[in-house]
Amino acid sequence: MSDDKTVLTEQQVAEEQLVGWTFADDSLTAKFATGDFATGLGLVNRIGGLAEETNHHPDLELSYPEVGVRLSSHDAGGVTGRDIQMARSISELAAVEGVGPDQP
Repeated sequence: MSDDKTVLTEQQVAEEQLVGWTFADDSLTAKFATGDFATGLGLVNRIGGLAEETNHHPDLELSYPEVGVRLSSHDAGGVTGRDIQMARSISELAAVEGVGPDQP
């Protein structure tokens, strides 16, 4: 994978085989079907902790019954290796909450 500020092409993102994540408009997006608000809030809190730890902050949307996530490295102008790693980590956190991403 490229360094943290190298913007990845659509092909490079596809090669990462991120399950449930979509590449469009210079960002990665996913929706996690949490089934209820409390589970969604738990996932948002876990993502928030990860974001603070890594100093890389996604856009989040919490609603009943899902959590939407959008990742982009604004300082680089697109998707970078940081976003790929964050997407993987978010998917792992979702699995801990017992949910997976909606398939596009």
